[in-house]
Amino acid sequence: MKKFTLALTALTALGGIALAAGSATAAPMSVNGMQSESGVTQVRMDRGERMMMKKRMMRKNMMKRRMMKKRMMNRGM
Repeated sequence: MKKFTLALTALTALGGIALAAGSATAAPMSVNGMQSESGVTQVRMDRGERMMMKKRMMRKNMMKRRMMKKRMMNRGM
C-alpha cells in the first residue's frame, strides 16, 4: 500500500511539473507548439457587453431555478 501511494504521489508531482513547464498564456498555438504572432488583440469589455452578459447569466439561472422547481413539484411523493 505504501508503494502504491508513493507511486501515485510521484506521478502527481511529475504531472504538475509537466503542466507548470508549459506556456501559461492564452495566445493561440500553432501546429508545432510555437506561439504564432497573429492579428488577435485583446480589448476591454464595454458596459453594454457586460450588461448583455449579466442579463444572459441571470436568464440562464432563472430558467435553471424554474426547471428545478418544476422537478421538485412533480416528483410524486
